Amino acid sequence: MAQAVPNSDLDLRRAARHRADHKVIAENKLHGDQHIHIVNVSAHGFMIDDNPGFERGERVELRLPVIGRIEALAIWTVEKRAGFQFERVLRLPDFLGLLDVITPKLR
Repeated sequence: MAQAVPNSDLDLRRAARHRADHKVIAENKLHGDQHIHIVNVSAHGFMIDDNPGFERGERVELRLPVIGRIEALAIWTVEKRAGFQFERVLRLPDFLGLLDVITPKLR
């Protein structure tokens, strides 16, 4: 009987996502520095809504509050949206600290 592969893409897609509103510079060898807008985030990755032209398989490096510098891989793109997977899973205390900074505040 076939068994599920741990940490498969499907498992990562099931990770809880949190709304975000954070602009950051993404560094890329092909495109240089690009301003991006993160609209949701999980401990495994994030989505942007203003893709400046990143394609699936491209790597970016960015500096996030609490986390610091981290690389991410473009996993999918649809129109102006794109999803990225972090090079490593974020530790829970760091992830919660990040959420405190980039989650939209209720008024």
